[in-house]
Amino acid sequence: MTEFIPKNLPIPQTIETIKVLKKTISANRALAKLNGVAKIIPNQAILINSLVLQEAKDSSEIENIITTHDELYRASIDISNITNEAKEVQNYSFALLKGFDLVKENHLLLKKYIVKIQEELEQNGAGVRCQSGTNLKNAQTGEVVFTPPQNYETIQNLLDNLEKFINEPNDNDPLVNMAIIHYQFESIHPFYDGNGRTGRIINILYLILKGLLDIPILYLSRYIIKNKNDYYRLLQEVRTKDALEEWILYMLDGVEQTSIETINLVEGINNLMEKTTDEVKEKLPKIYSKDLIEILFMHPYTKIDFLVDKLGITRQTASKYLKELEHLEIMKSIQIKNSKYFINSQLFAMLQKGI
Repeated sequence: MTEFIPKNLPIPQTIETIKVLKKTISANRALAKLNGVAKIIPNQAILINSLVLQEAKDSSEIENIITTHDELYRASIDISNITNEAKEVQNYSFALLKGFDLVKENHLLLKKYIVKIQEELEQNGAGVRCQSGTNLKNAQTGEVVFTPPQNYETIQNLLDNLEKFINEPNDNDPLVNMAIIHYQFESIHPFYDGNGRTGRIINILYLILKGLLDIPILYLSRYIIKNKNDYYRLLQEVRTKDALEEWILYMLDGVEQTSIETINLVEGINNLMEKTTDEVKEKLPKIYSKDLIEILFMHPYTKIDFLVDKLGITRQTASKYLKELEHLEIMKSIQIKNSKYFINSQLFAMLQKGI
C-alpha cells in the first residue's frame, strides 16, 4: 500500500459545520461540569490516582494489553511478581503524569515533551522512527490497511507542524482541535510503538493546556473501547474520504459521554467518602481524622505503612486502626505472601464498574 502523507495543518476545509458546532456546545458543557464537579473532592490526588489508572487500563486495552483491576492496583503499590501487562499499564500512568507535569510547568505541549512521554510509556529511547517499514495491519486478516510516512525528515517536518498547531492559537473550538490533533498524530504515527496510547495521552494534555481541565481525569479510552470499530474506521475514512466531520462528531460525542460518566463516578466517590466519614466519626471517634479518610480513598489497597507515614503513628497503632475499620466492614483484609493489605471494597467496586 502506498504511504499516506498527511497534509500540513490547519486543514484547508470547512471544519466547524452546523452539526459540529451544535455538538461542540453540549460537549463543552459536559466537560465544564466535570471540571467543576472534580473540585468537590479537596484532595485532588484521590481523583488523579484513581482515574489516571482507569484511563491507563482502558487505553492499554485498546491495544490488546489486558489486565484486571486487581492486578493493576497491586502493581501500583509495588507488590512483587506483577504481570507484564500490569507493568505496561503502570508505565502508561507514569507517562500521563509526566506529561501533565510538563504541561502544567511550561504551559506548552512541545514535540520534545511528546517524545519524553513515549519514552516513559515504552521504557526505551528509540525515539522518532528513522527506518522505513512501519505499517498498520488488520489484526484478523494481516492485511495492510495503512502505511504512514516513511521518511524521517518528512515525519519530523509533520511533527514540527503539529507542534505549531497545538501551541499557537486559532479560531477553532479546542475540542475540535483536539479531534484534528489526534487524527494528525495517529496518521503521522511517528514512533515504532506506542502511538495510539501516546496519542490518547495528548488528548488529555491538550485539554489541560487549553484550560478545559485542571487535572487529567477524563478517561476517553472507555468510550473508544465501546466504539472501537468506529474509532479505526473513522480515522481511516478521514485519510481515504476526507470524512472529517464524522470523525470530529465521534470525538465530541466521546468527550460528552465520558464527561457525564466521569461526573457520576466523581460524585459516587465523594458520596462514599462522606458516608465513610460519618460512620467513622460516629462509631470510631477516637481514630477519626480527615487525613485517615483520605488515606482510605487514595488507593483501593491500603497497607499499614500508609498510615504510619501519613499519620505519624506507630505500626501497632496503624494496625489497630485498620482492624477496627475492618470490623465495621469499611475495609477488608487480604494476605499476599508475607504482607497484609486492606481493600476499600466499595471504592474498588465503584472503580471496577466505572460509574
